[in-house]
Amino acid sequence: MHRTIFTTPVVNTLLRGGSLAFLRLTGWKVEGSLPPEAAKSVLIAAPHTSNWDLPYTLMVSFALRLTPYWMGKHSLFKSPFGPLMRWLGGISVSREQSGNLVEASARAIAEADAPLQLIVSPEGTRAKTRYWKTGFYYIAQGAQVPIVMAYMDYTRKRSGLGPLFVPSGNLEADMAAIKAFYAPFQGKNAAQFEAKPPH
Repeated sequence: MHRTIFTTPVVNTLLRGGSLAFLRLTGWKVEGSLPPEAAKSVLIAAPHTSNWDLPYTLMVSFALRLTPYWMGKHSLFKSPFGPLMRWLGGISVSREQSGNLVEASARAIAEADAPLQLIVSPEGTRAKTRYWKTGFYYIAQGAQVPIVMAYMDYTRKRSGLGPLFVPSGNLEADMAAIKAFYAPFQGKNAAQFEAKPPH
């Protein structure tokens, strides 16, 4: 996660106006704001059921003046769009890297000397999945930063930042609480999203 061309003032100045204009034109409402204590944080990106989620998530991030970084499969970073994806905060990831990715991400956040919000989709795939991956939780715990429960509700065209969540160390209880927050939201392909907490 060592990149120097992605700076909050430059990106937000260039992209915020266009993002706000597009979102308003298409009927989306952006909600919430990032509190100062979450300047370095992990953002949950959910529901994740469509290829449209990434561009919408980035536009909402720019509209909210965030400093978004996100991880994507390595095929997204092939020519000719690779440089653009990296400029937009993308970090190429291959499945072989997953073992060390949590530790490396947590260390990068902890050592960053500027605001940095790492966007992670706990579903890990656009296909229907019942179980969320827990990497985002351990990244936040390792970096000692809060989790921001960001959301995108296609039914009501609302997207933004929900409450902060600080990992307690009780993974089962924390995941149940987090998934309970996301249960009311609908993805673009609603049938593929499952955030119901365990009974």
